[in-house]
Formats: sequence, C-alpha cells, structure tokens
Amino acid sequence: MRVLISNDDGIYADGIAALRKAMEMVADEVYVVAPDRERSACGHGITVTRPIRAKVHRFKSGQAKGWVVDGTPADCVKLGLESLLEAPPDLVVSGINLGPNLGTDVLYSGTVSAAFEGVINHVPAIAVSLAAWENLDYTVAAEFMKEFVPKVMANPLEPGILLNINVPLNYDGKGIQVTRLARRRYINVFDKRVDPRGKIYFWMAGEPHNLDEDDLETDAAAVNNGYVSITPLHLDLTDYSYRKKMAGWLPAK
Repeated sequence: MRVLISNDDGIYADGIAALRKAMEMVADEVYVVAPDRERSACGHGITVTRPIRAKVHRFKSGQAKGWVVDGTPADCVKLGLESLLEAPPDLVVSGINLGPNLGTDVLYSGTVSAAFEGVINHVPAIAVSLAAWENLDYTVAAEFMKEFVPKVMANPLEPGILLNINVPLNYDGKGIQVTRLARRRYINVFDKRVDPRGKIYFWMAGEPHNLDEDDLETDAAAVNNGYVSITPLHLDLTDYSYRKKMAGWLPAK
C-alpha cells in the first residue's frame, strides 16, 4: 500500500509526525508532501499567481520520503500526485489536524481540502483531526488511524467520497459513530481593536455555535459524547431534490 500524507498545520507539526509514524507501520510506502508553515483555514485555495517551490525533506527516523512546499494544502496534494510521486498512491490521508473539523468548518479547512484534492484526482482520501485545542496528545488518534486505514483499504471507498474523521482527546475506545455534518456557525466572530496609531483593526476569533445540538446524529454531538465521528462527504455538492423542484417553476426549453 502506498500512502500520501499532507496537512494544513505544516510539515513540522506534531500531528503529521504522529500520523506519518502510524502509516509507516501499515503501508509499504509513505510519502509526505506538506506546507512549509501553518496554512489553517485556507480552504481549497491553490497558488496560480507565483511559482511553487518544493524541497526534499528528510525525516530523522522512518522510511517516509518527504517534500516541504511553499504553498497551500491543496497545492501539496496536487503537486504530489502530478509531479513528485513516481506512481499514484492508494490513499491520501490529511492530518492529524490540531483542533476539530466539524460541521461547516469543513468548508474552511485546509486539512479537509487537501484530502478532497485527492478525491478530485480519483484517489481515495481521509481527513483526520484531533478534536482538542489544549493538552494535545496525538497518540490515540494515530493509533486509531493505524487500525482504521487497513479497514478502508479492505472496503474501498466509492468514487467521490471522502471520510472526515474527528477523534476526541479523551477517546477511550467507546466506539465510532457514522455521522452527518452539524449545522455550525460562529458567533462573536470579530474582535475590534485599535492599534498604537489609533487605527481600527479586526482580529478574527469567534465561538462555535451548533444549531442542532439535540441531534445526536451529528459529528459535533458524537465528539461531545466521546465517540470518534466519521462523516462521509461527497465531492458533488449538487442538491438533486431542489434541482428537480426548480425545474418545475423555470421556463421550459
């Protein structure tokens, strides 16, 4: 099995190091193509206005081959698939992200976007996040992925499908829930400040607010209750039911 790893926290992040070591234990070949610095919340941006540079990165241990890229997570996976790897990988794994990627966060997430770039290029993909911001320990999430990836390879994903995984920090083997995305938005998003010259500026912050907290089928509820959340996402965002409804009130050809 050949695995391509990326992330949005950068190639020097603890999460990607834990994931690389876990994948080295289950895969024949492991490749890491990741940003040179943190690129969180950059979404699926790609670099088209300047050259992209990639340098070979050598890890202190393990057999993985690596490249560090001065671009976005999507750049990294695209470059890996089209230019750096000699043969296509069997799986793209993005993470382990610092912090959760729940609900509508997936639209902003560079971690999820890196995995989606794999799906766009017809490679099965997984995005994995540690649903915590403090007291970080990636061991449990890495161990989960070491056990889970072989199961995915034994049960191939359908085309266009990405698995978005969130592992609670306190996960104790309680179990897995296959979930849907929570309806999630942020409140108190901007912190208004004044700089030393008296000019106003804004710092984006915000607190997550789940609009369907009572729905136990959501990814946010699963993580809050101590379960690993796995949400199948599809590349096709088309709302087919509303497409049919619109055809009823639009002029016929």
